Amino acid sequence: MKTILIVDDEPRTRQGVRKTLEAWSSGKLRIETASSGIEAFEWLERYEANLLITDIRMPEIGGLDLVEKLNEMDNPPVVIVISGHPEFDYAQKALKLGVVEYLLKPLDKMMLVRAVEQALKREEDRHRIGRMEKLVDPKLLEAGEHEQKYSASVRDALRYIDDNLQESVSLRDVAEFLHMNASYFSVLFKEQTGLTFSDYVTRRRIQRAKELLASTHIPIAEIAEKVGYQTSKYFVKVFRSHESVSPGKYRNNVSDAGEMIQ
Repeated sequence: MKTILIVDDEPRTRQGVRKTLEAWSSGKLRIETASSGIEAFEWLERYEANLLITDIRMPEIGGLDLVEKLNEMDNPPVVIVISGHPEFDYAQKALKLGVVEYLLKPLDKMMLVRAVEQALKREEDRHRIGRMEKLVDPKLLEAGEHEQKYSASVRDALRYIDDNLQESVSLRDVAEFLHMNASYFSVLFKEQTGLTFSDYVTRRRIQRAKELLASTHIPIAEIAEKVGYQTSKYFVKVFRSHESVSPGKYRNNVSDAGEMIQ
């Protein structure tokens, strides 16, 4: 269940926003409130919110100061700011801080609901992007972006590696497939991809494993076999050295049962 935290030192506004969103969401969202920026920050240190709706002008910690503090957190909520004053400086700073919407009091209920819908969609998109960033190896991504500039031999080598990840793939095997001298092929591969042959193969295997961990319920031992490791123990060791977590922990971090087709 997604959580919305409403922060406003005016009880009437705070409760009005809460009641509007509770009626709109029909119990599908968890709605929490805080009467000050300090109370909100303390709440967010203990719990997680998907969306923060905050007034700008509050005693001690104003809304934008609160947003600045939250942006230092690992997983800050998306933010809607509400204000009784159409001040350009506030609106400009809010945009720079990544605030999704700037709403003026008195609040139009339909505009509030539309802003919340937009903000929750933004939060979901950010979540998906975060999952993709965890999934993709940046060095493999960079190598793939330049693939069209590689020689035909190196492009053929990349396809051969992909087609044979489940097997034992050695530099000599690929060189023989390409009818090339192994030493020359090794230098050519590193020169064009920026990665040694063994590093590329390992990264590609880990990448395939990450895809399987994120999108299937296949046992880890079976995934190890599918990406070319003879023992799951060695696979776990290599995976941990690359990702700093075990395959099981990685699966828990990136999988989302609600987005998967069983």
